[in-house]
Amino acid sequence: MKLDEYKFDGTKKFKINGFDTKAKHLTTDREMVLESSLLNLKKLGIMQDRFYAQGSEAILVILQAMDAGGKDGAIKHVMSGLNPQGVQVSNFKSPSSEELAHDYLWRCIKNLPERGKIGIFNRSYYEDVLVARVHELYKNQNLPSRCKTPKIFDERYEQIANFEKYLWQNGIRVLKFFLNISRDEQKRRFLKRIDEKNKNWKLSDSDVKERQYWDDYMKAFEAAINKTSTPYAPWYVVPADKKWFARFFFSEILVNTLNDINPKYPTVTKEKEKLIVACKEYLTNEDGKKSAAKSKSKSKTKK
Repeated sequence: MKLDEYKFDGTKKFKINGFDTKAKHLTTDREMVLESSLLNLKKLGIMQDRFYAQGSEAILVILQAMDAGGKDGAIKHVMSGLNPQGVQVSNFKSPSSEELAHDYLWRCIKNLPERGKIGIFNRSYYEDVLVARVHELYKNQNLPSRCKTPKIFDERYEQIANFEKYLWQNGIRVLKFFLNISRDEQKRRFLKRIDEKNKNWKLSDSDVKERQYWDDYMKAFEAAINKTSTPYAPWYVVPADKKWFARFFFSEILVNTLNDINPKYPTVTKEKEKLIVACKEYLTNEDGKKSAAKSKSKSKTKK
């Protein structure tokens, strides 16, 4: 399925007004999408094994969304097709006092995936140009006055773009997903969390309070995406009102990325081939050697 219209790499502008969060023209055949999604999970399992073995690149997946946007479900869905040994998931909530004592990239930098692994950020340093912009959090941070200017977010966009270019140039591919749900769909999901007792734990009063800033958040997402969309770290704006389609979208982009990398198992050297032959010979004859040793031992005992 072609998803290029939802990819933003700096060659076109993202406009949030009028965006179809249901992707009506792509979601008419749910069964086909679900089958494709299951097939993707199988592909991911196969390619991830080669990716881990090759160990020359890393993939960093960044998931951003409004509350109830489906980040946790998307991670759970894709993780079901991956070997947990080759994946690391990091969740970024309100920064701790230790994190606030460092620059805003610090807590994310120390959680970057190592080569051969897929790292997933559930929220990320983008919170510092989203919620921090909506609520002007920088004004209360312990920063020098020269940093607290109206230019702070334009400077952060530039810093983030430069940081992601640095990651690309050092073997880390960055895939950024904005799970874009409508305000009505968020309300429906919140009500479901209230009505279903086993989902009550997911709801907090801050989730509902943040809805009054919906338009401000939409402007912040639009600005962040347009300012940090690049060929080496593109944004994918996912129509996320239908969870099953959003999860398929996520898996499809991961499959395409691994196809592009085309990972291969490491080539075995001639020295390693000799070792393998020797090991096979030893293991093949192991039982015979044990039997011969036992017979020899019994013979000595009888004497």
